[in-house]
Amino acid sequence: MANLRKSTLGLLALDTLSVALCFNLALHLRGLTAPTLLPLIWPALFAIAALYLIDGYNTRADMLSLDYASQHLIAHFCALLGTLLILFVFRPAVYDLTASRGVILTSFAALAPLTLSYRRLAYSQLRKLRQTRPLLFIGSPDTCRAFQTECLQAGLSHPLLLAHTDRAEAPKNTPAPTRPPQNPDFSTDTSTATAPDAALPPLAPPPQDLAALLGQVESETLSLHAIILGDDPQTDLPAPLAHRLAQIYFDGVPIYTRELFHQVYWRKVGLHRLDHKWPFQEGFAIAREPIFEHIKRLTDIFLASLGLLLALPLMLLCALAIWLEDRGPVLFTQTRIGQNRRPFRLYKLRTMRVRAPTDADDKYTRPGDARITRIGRLLRTTRLDEFPQLLNVLFGDMSMIGPRAEWDELVQNYETEIPCYHFRHLLKPGITGWAQVNYPYGANLQDTLRKLEYDLYYIRHFSFRLDAAIILKTIHIMLFGRGR
Repeated sequence: MANLRKSTLGLLALDTLSVALCFNLALHLRGLTAPTLLPLIWPALFAIAALYLIDGYNTRADMLSLDYASQHLIAHFCALLGTLLILFVFRPAVYDLTASRGVILTSFAALAPLTLSYRRLAYSQLRKLRQTRPLLFIGSPDTCRAFQTECLQAGLSHPLLLAHTDRAEAPKNTPAPTRPPQNPDFSTDTSTATAPDAALPPLAPPPQDLAALLGQVESETLSLHAIILGDDPQTDLPAPLAHRLAQIYFDGVPIYTRELFHQVYWRKVGLHRLDHKWPFQEGFAIAREPIFEHIKRLTDIFLASLGLLLALPLMLLCALAIWLEDRGPVLFTQTRIGQNRRPFRLYKLRTMRVRAPTDADDKYTRPGDARITRIGRLLRTTRLDEFPQLLNVLFGDMSMIGPRAEWDELVQNYETEIPCYHFRHLLKPGITGWAQVNYPYGANLQDTLRKLEYDLYYIRHFSFRLDAAIILKTIHIMLFGRGR
């Protein structure tokens, strides 16, 4: 805890110095000088308050993610607005000419990337040190095996310790699989689905004695990164163990349920306990802040209109290239399922050759699919084929950001095979989304299940800052060609 307080005070000092540095740099660029420190007070207060509200003075697990970067930039934008408001209202009384709007804008333009940069640098160094500290997973033999497989798929960087809570002694020296089993049949257990080309780390050691491990933690001879509870802590933990874990938690060791660990570290919703009561859990922003949907719709209309206007010349060039390649139609339309299961016609630039009557009816697009044209491959890689969906956004069928709009024939199959798949339809589908930027294009039911975990995370954490993170990730994909 003392180290945490030191790091917080260090960040506060750095932020204050950064405000002074950026403000004076902005003045210098304009050939001005500040006679007093008074103009620095409000920018510093607003910047520190905004960073405090997004937990920018704690070592967040997602400090290196684009999600945090978007929150950080949004926080500085809000601090900028607050500073400009103070400047506008109180300038005659408390400000001199050095605090002009240009100086404030220049200061924050430099401050936002500067404060983000040294946070990322500090956290990356701290993360390297922490990666040597193991995670302790406590659960039944079945949940231990399932979580171990999930860690293999995710490429967990921390060592993993397993401990059983079952009263019956677990089988000892049980050989674990060298990699997740390849199950040809569909299963609702996502631990059987492997990500493409995933590099699997070494397996965790066999389960260890829980009492001995906790004794080492209490005596500070073992330093843990976190403890994960695989079973329901309210019903499956014996009272003495729960009391012991509570004391360890208050001593500073983070403790997560398995569900919360999925959301904090892997930014998705685990499906192992998902049922039809899931929407009744606490923490759903979609139910708590319905006004955000109305703001989102207005934003969609503005962005879609602006996007169509700016992208029209490029879309015409793409359309010409498609037509010149095989003289076929430029647009591809298909019935997709939208919010509340309402069907609509989706528009895209055609990227595959026109289907002949003799072609096989393959519902999935696979890596290296021969049906994709040369121009189509480029459009898919850069996601330029999605641009006509801006029309769907204007028509109200889609949003800029949301779960992928799926083909109606596939949806019928998914809803039969995948429990709770219908939760995806709580929101409008989007041109881009949390699943699209975190998982490659799906080619089977298992991939669909994996993407559902990300879609449900988006639905649960529906917010402006998550949308901002998705936009940043989408731009990165378009620039560096990570499309399908």
